[in-house]
Amino acid sequence: MKIKPYVDRLNNSKEYKEFQKKYSDAFMIAGFFILDLQQGNNLHQIDYYVPSEKKIAAFTIDGGVSMQMLNMMNVKLVPEKLDIKTNIDLDALYGILEDEMKNRSITEDVQKIIAILQTVDGKKVWNLNCILSGMGILKAHIDDDSQTILKMEKTSILDYVKKMPMSMDDLKGMKGMKGMKGMPGMDEEETGKESKAELKEKIETLNKIEKEIETEKEKAEEQLEKKAKPAKSKKEKPGKSDKAEDKE
Repeated sequence: MKIKPYVDRLNNSKEYKEFQKKYSDAFMIAGFFILDLQQGNNLHQIDYYVPSEKKIAAFTIDGGVSMQMLNMMNVKLVPEKLDIKTNIDLDALYGILEDEMKNRSITEDVQKIIAILQTVDGKKVWNLNCILSGMGILKAHIDDDSQTILKMEKTSILDYVKKMPMSMDDLKGMKGMKGMKGMPGMDEEETGKESKAELKEKIETLNKIEKEIETEKEKAEEQLEKKAKPAKSKKEKPGKSDKAEDKE
């Protein structure tokens, strides 16, 4: 699965041609991809920087081309240009991850890969955030030229839940929350149907985490009860013998 066909589809679209007429100074800065290895709900997005507006134009290319303008948190920062020609194809990312995971004795399965392709200090780098089975999160940086892992770190979703300063009910009650789509450090200028869907997905994910934590808690309580049963039954035996003596 190469990136170029998606870029060609974008370049030939009406939306992109109109964008180019309006913002001739814009240039490509990132690719944002979600690879769903379980359900196949993949997402392909190409981001452009607009110097005249100091904003990001995020083009989603799945099922038609759509564009959203995103604000940058640091308007003084000018992103580096990106050449979309890559040595690593999208479908090769999993294999590179899997090899390094085996070397590090990480046995969980990769369920979803969130990949951001950027130019960092003149080098093309893949920044990956992966959701693993067993409530794990894997972060990795891959150098596109050498196709090697620069950095890899495994954490747990529970670690993020513990750090959260608010409860699940607080998150459900939040209004006007803007979804982040594309490059890190950017907010949507307009909250449309897509941003609401993203917010809904986040809440559903948090609810799922909450249920999984509750399930693990129940399992732990069951194990404690099982361990306590033999001791309890031993105490009950003298009681039965006492009743037998009373009958006699």
